[in-house]
Amino acid sequence: MDDCLFCKIARKEVKSHILYEDEDLLVFLDLDQNPSGHTLVIPKKHITDVNELDHDTLIKIFDVAKEMQNTLMTKLHKKASSLNFNYGDAQVIKHVHLHILPHNFHEKSHLSEEEVYKLLKDE
Repeated sequence: MDDCLFCKIARKEVKSHILYEDEDLLVFLDLDQNPSGHTLVIPKKHITDVNELDHDTLIKIFDVAKEMQNTLMTKLHKKASSLNFNYGDAQVIKHVHLHILPHNFHEKSHLSEEEVYKLLKDE
């Protein structure tokens, strides 16, 4: 889809901090780093909502998200995490995306997208 922001990110027309990529999926940091480490997992193919996902793609999204969730929690010293799909009017961008939200309860400050990316890429 030509005007979809996530399709543009998948085509590398819009800069993003990519954490993982394969032929089917892309994982990148959300611009809104609230909480720090807020990450999105998307299929590269434009799919409007979760009900249109085929079983294999859905399982692959969750498998990649589980690995990424562990990495985020470890490197960012988080004690909890949430995974969620928004649906319908709650979906700001109409392209399926799974949110990975690592957090510590009562966390007061948040890192920027650039700060999170640097922490994740420093091995």
